[in-house]
Amino acid sequence: MGTRGAVQASRSQPSPSPWAMRKKGERAAREKVAAAALEEEAKSAARKAEQAEEEYQCTGILEQDFPQLCARAGLSRIPRVTLRPAPTAPGAEESETPADKDIQARLAGIRRKYSYFQPCVQVEIEHDDPRNVREIFLRGWKIEEKMLGILSKCLPTLANLQALHLWKVGVTDLLLPSLAALLMSCTSLRTLSLEGNPLPEHSFYKLMGNESTLAHLSLRNNDIGDAAAKLIGQSLSTLRSSNRSLVSLVLSFNHISDVGAGYIAEGLRLNRSLLSLSLSHNDIGDAGALRLAEVLAPFALTHTEVVERRWLLLKESLGQLCTKHSDIKINRLLSLPGNMTVDKLPPGKQNKTVAKKKEPSRKEEKGQPGPGGSGGASSSAALPGRKEDFKQTKKSTTPPDPKATRTKGVKPSSKEKRSPTTEMEAANPLLEQAEHRDGKVFLPGNRELINLNLAYNHITEQGLRAFLAVVKRQQQMRKVPAGAKGKPGLLRLSLQKNCFPPACEAFVQLQELLLLRDPVPKRKGKEEEQGLGA
Repeated sequence: MGTRGAVQASRSQPSPSPWAMRKKGERAAREKVAAAALEEEAKSAARKAEQAEEEYQCTGILEQDFPQLCARAGLSRIPRVTLRPAPTAPGAEESETPADKDIQARLAGIRRKYSYFQPCVQVEIEHDDPRNVREIFLRGWKIEEKMLGILSKCLPTLANLQALHLWKVGVTDLLLPSLAALLMSCTSLRTLSLEGNPLPEHSFYKLMGNESTLAHLSLRNNDIGDAAAKLIGQSLSTLRSSNRSLVSLVLSFNHISDVGAGYIAEGLRLNRSLLSLSLSHNDIGDAGALRLAEVLAPFALTHTEVVERRWLLLKESLGQLCTKHSDIKINRLLSLPGNMTVDKLPPGKQNKTVAKKKEPSRKEEKGQPGPGGSGGASSSAALPGRKEDFKQTKKSTTPPDPKATRTKGVKPSSKEKRSPTTEMEAANPLLEQAEHRDGKVFLPGNRELINLNLAYNHITEQGLRAFLAVVKRQQQMRKVPAGAKGKPGLLRLSLQKNCFPPACEAFVQLQELLLLRDPVPKRKGKEEEQGLGA
């Protein structure tokens, strides 16, 4: 009876339904997944804590630092750091016959050819020293934000890094400020080649800011149009600022038209650091050539530039002692029209006008018997106090050079007597010696630019004659100051493959003049013919 009752009781209990069993299994699976996620989070937190405790210190050897930083950043495919292969002489491979080549040598050659397309970091070193990396080449693989962060850690430790070459690496407008910061952190880096990287927002000008230390910048094949050329021209110079580090700029193989060439010419008006400019393989015609030639010859200042020049000359003559009250008066004087402007006064007369105003105060001081006197004496008593303060402050601002008094007993020159100006004003082209003609102020023009490449454009004989006149004028200005150090002006001008015959008279005369002026003999080869030398 007891066993029969137990069996009946077990049969009376309901069995779990399939739906309940399925729910129970899903709950167990979720708990298992949650436990695994918690365990993975704990491991990653511990890993990050270890990395934070033991942050990698770069050794200055790129071959070691770069893979370590890539592994710590979690990159699955790490580009190799290899030496850049030396260029082989043409015809060296053809001289060997196939019978002389070994199978292993053939396989090695095939590997070298296909390894060119794999992501790698090519370097050039000096004296076979891995710490002495001179140039870095990144070609044909995309650089993202994580990779740029890795480069910003290891590149500043390379003390002798001079050049960075980036070709088709997919740099975007968002990454360009980070690239500019990376360039600033590399103390010896002076050359950047950013080619094959079009930017929709035309952010190339951010590489040419006032704080930039780049001396050579190449922006070939970047789809640069007139809008980007305008921003680049403004980065070269404006009325109040100018790039002082850039020496050479390459803008070839782009889409710059006459309008863009005009913007570049505007930037050359007040820029006195750029020595070489390449605009080859663009869409520049006679209008753009005339704008460029106009800047290289003596040009007239605009009304805004004339006002700025007057202001700089006044600040120079007054020794930068203008208070807020005098600034307002000077601004009013500048706005008034008059024939006798400050530009037309020579520097000697400008200093005499200030000295003549001081002489009556000295006479009045001698004639005054004491503090008490007539009304006229009391009114004039207030003025000498102000003028004495003006003299004292002016004397305090121009102290004699102690080195000059110790070493030589020579009188200070006229340059030493001039009141001090800021560094920007001293190097401002608006303070150059100007010429007054027909009621206009003419500056001598940009004579610092010595190399201009305009090959493979659409320039006809009209633009060619304009450049011929510029070279002749610079040649005459170079001969005028006998014994003085004159600025050379254009020494090389590339105008090959334009819309004029090579045998035309103007081109022949231009070549003869440039041959006499160019200190370096011209190269006759493919590079010279294609206009890629600049």
